[in-house]
Amino acid sequence: MNKYDYLIVGAGLYGAVFAHEMTKRGKKCLVVDKRDHIAGNIYCDKCEGITVHRYGAHIFHTSNKRVWEWVNQFAEFNRYTNCPIANYRGKLYHLPFNMDTFYAMWGAVTPQQARAIVYEQVAHENITDPQNLEEKALSLVGRDIYETLIKGYTEKQWGTKATQLPAFIIQRLPLRFNYDNNYFDSKYQGIPIGGYTQMVSNMLQGIEVRLNCDYLAHRKYLDALADKVLYTGEIDRLFDYCYGALEYRSLNFKTEVLDQDNYQGVAVMNFTDIDVPYTRIIEHKHFDNEQSAKTVITREYPADWDVDKEPYYPINNSRNDQLYRKYYDLACQNPRLIVGGRLGSYKYFDMDKTIEEALALVSTL
Repeated sequence: MNKYDYLIVGAGLYGAVFAHEMTKRGKKCLVVDKRDHIAGNIYCDKCEGITVHRYGAHIFHTSNKRVWEWVNQFAEFNRYTNCPIANYRGKLYHLPFNMDTFYAMWGAVTPQQARAIVYEQVAHENITDPQNLEEKALSLVGRDIYETLIKGYTEKQWGTKATQLPAFIIQRLPLRFNYDNNYFDSKYQGIPIGGYTQMVSNMLQGIEVRLNCDYLAHRKYLDALADKVLYTGEIDRLFDYCYGALEYRSLNFKTEVLDQDNYQGVAVMNFTDIDVPYTRIIEHKHFDNEQSAKTVITREYPADWDVDKEPYYPINNSRNDQLYRKYYDLACQNPRLIVGGRLGSYKYFDMDKTIEEALALVSTL
């Protein structure tokens, strides 16, 4: 007889939500993760008394009241509001694009003035059928905003020229003709006080977790322990890349402790100049107004991906989406196997969507 109802591969948010809900329903779960910590990419730890987001900044936001109430069972959230700053060649602009941005860029002081400049620039481009990301952005916001705040950042993020990127990557570029610097439109927003690791630990309370446990290296043994397997890792790796590798963009992080109490005055500063090799600097103490004589910053460098690097952003073009479908169909042939989460679904999910997907899976099962 199998010892567990579910073997859950991955102790990130998706796996933790699933494990908690299934355990609550009387199922016995085993969670394994090849890393030495839980919480996946939302893992946080302490440095100089400051909560550090080790895999990049994560701000929880949602308009789904059910998800907000669900996640508040496991953490007390602060009132952090994401108001990032863009730095282009030493000049600062507020994000998202709003009246503060337009004033810094053009000196526009009324919505009518800002609209007139944007509409004039869009009309000047005269692009009715955009064929790539650059043309799409120009058709939405015009030349000044595109070249100052979009072009360099996007080309660094994706590792190629904007003219080589498909137009569908940008569906819309919201322009706010007011002074609202809140990056998200979501009704609820915040960060767990003390970070996400404790939140995930609370979800996994009473559930067996094995860290430093590489599922694919011990697959036969681990599969024999459970009736079903929820796999949240890379789906192509699961099948030994038999159809070829899916493509991702990766990230490199450089974290420093600085002997000063405040480096940039904001949690998130984007660097939109193509000549600056990193896309943003995170100053972690500002996420929860933590007091310390020192500060911790992290620079994020976009990187090419290969199978030995951490996958962060799926490249959802037609080639990769078709390849994913082949792997997904292969997974469906195994009645004991379930694939899900960001890597299993080959989609980038915000945290609230990750929770929604995991709760939906539990309901379906």
